[in-house]
Amino acid sequence: MARLQQLLSIALFLLLSGSSKGTLVSGLLAEGTKWETPYYVIKGPKPGPTVFLTGGLHGNEPAGALAAEQIRHWAILMGRLVVLPRANQPGLKAETRHLPELPREHADLNRNFPRTDAENEASSLIGREIWRLAQEAKPDWVIDLHEGYHFHQIQSKSVGSTVLASRPWDQRTRPFVSRMLAAVNATVEDPRKHFVPLRGTANGSLTRAAAERLGANSLILETTTREQPLSLRARQHRVMVRALLKEIGILGEGAPTLTQPRDRVSLRVAIYDGGGAGTSGPRNLQKVMKTIPRSLTWPIGPSDILEGALAHFDVVIFPGGSGSKQAAALGIEGRNKVREFVERGGGFIGICAGAYLAAANYSWSLKICNYNTFCEIREIPGVGRKSMWYRGPSSAVTMQLTPSGREIFGHGVEPFWVGYHNGPIVSPAGVPDLHDYEVLAWFRSEVFRYETQKGTMVNTPAIVSGKFGKGRVLSISPHPESSQKLRPLVARAIRWVGGL
Repeated sequence: MARLQQLLSIALFLLLSGSSKGTLVSGLLAEGTKWETPYYVIKGPKPGPTVFLTGGLHGNEPAGALAAEQIRHWAILMGRLVVLPRANQPGLKAETRHLPELPREHADLNRNFPRTDAENEASSLIGREIWRLAQEAKPDWVIDLHEGYHFHQIQSKSVGSTVLASRPWDQRTRPFVSRMLAAVNATVEDPRKHFVPLRGTANGSLTRAAAERLGANSLILETTTREQPLSLRARQHRVMVRALLKEIGILGEGAPTLTQPRDRVSLRVAIYDGGGAGTSGPRNLQKVMKTIPRSLTWPIGPSDILEGALAHFDVVIFPGGSGSKQAAALGIEGRNKVREFVERGGGFIGICAGAYLAAANYSWSLKICNYNTFCEIREIPGVGRKSMWYRGPSSAVTMQLTPSGREIFGHGVEPFWVGYHNGPIVSPAGVPDLHDYEVLAWFRSEVFRYETQKGTMVNTPAIVSGKFGKGRVLSISPHPESSQKLRPLVARAIRWVGGL
């Protein structure tokens, strides 16, 4: 074991000091154990500062892990960027804060590092591995990405939306923190939700140990989980890290926050989780994506789309929620970005609300598939005027694939049950500039709230496909992604839209 550790240290030193450019997948920490997790080294073409970036020390704080995973794809101008995206792999998988199955005194990974006035030793296997990596990297900066449960200015007991500087270096880092705060707060409209600086980090935390033992400038960046989608929180992390790296010369002025993934994958999928998206849809789609080999999935929001992030993906999925609110969150420019992405060959999948977004009949819709939705206003005796899109709470209906649908989805001939929650009932729009859609599945039963809706859903299209420019559009009215049994169907749909 000692010999193995010696060889690993030599290999690490060579990777950290070598002359190669680009991303170096430098190895695994705690290899062969349940704590096994990869780290990466990105080296610029010129000498410069070394930044050690970590995410996921707490498993219930996924934005830091996602942001670090995205940051490791950045191309830098100088120096080195050492990235440990998923420090607590088992905790992230279980969505629990602590290291699973360890005694209480060792369960919090961010308390496992050398404490003030104690020996220079970390506790727990993964803690020792991380500390060894940090010492051998000799970082000028240590940045640890975390999340709080509330906005600090609203709930002072939470450290959410703060930047914490480790003692005793808070004076040295203050001007850099100010620039990071200015960058991220420029993206936050509500002043009560602005990020603020705090002093001091916990005894036993990675950043405090790095400040005291390694002389590193050490910061914890805390976003806030409360009522904010994952894509937004990860973006806030990236905005702050980008501001710092630009300030110390590692990144150029025009560097985007989301770049082309370097990994060789067969399918790159963006899942929209911004305004108008429900909470369960993106989570269920992430589960579907885990079944597709050699694929990459990132949640994105309106700001990412406006920045041009769709260029890095093969497919974008808009899940359930509210189509009009998704459209409003995107704005005219964002909707145009989505249309351009599909027109140039990107794949689009709209599920329920996302299918409304793709329609041709709303002033706010994308108009990328040639159908109207059944949304007219009718007078209901004893009730008043009601829109026909609403059919009541979630329910189950039967759906049957067409021969073309079976070729894509691979399901059986007989009708099967699928979850439904007010997805669009579609009919041809007859827009001359749009291709006609093809029906891939029919509703074979229906739900209705008002008598006047009766008969308007049964035997209408449940899934349709169309072409827009060079891209494919797939609109799914029900929610097959919410059923574990039907997720293989959705996986095949994603692959098909992506051209696989």
